Amino acid sequence: MIQKVATHIGIRENRAGQPRTFVEGTRIRVQDIYAQSEIFGKTPAQIAECFIDLSLAQVHAALSYLSDHREQIVAEFREDEAFANQFKAGNGPGHMQALSRDYRNR
Repeated sequence: MIQKVATHIGIRENRAGQPRTFVEGTRIRVQDIYAQSEIFGKTPAQIAECFIDLSLAQVHAALSYLSDHREQIVAEFREDEAFANQFKAGNGPGHMQALSRDYRNR
């Protein structure tokens, strides 16, 4: 079930049952927009180009939501990053990482 919290923005559970903020009608999380904007320094127009399913209005809505809920979104980002790192530690490198390493060692 999706709970609408702002124009273009909704909250639904991820696979682990944790509430995550998504752009409505997509699988793109607000934290994905956060990463593109804050970590990679992309403009709203560049973000819209990266995610072809997003309109510029949706990107701006996500950035607006992020501005009002920064601590929540950053916490979600860190939780998911910690989960991914824990998964990698327990399972070794992914298939693409192994292929990349094999290719570099040629």
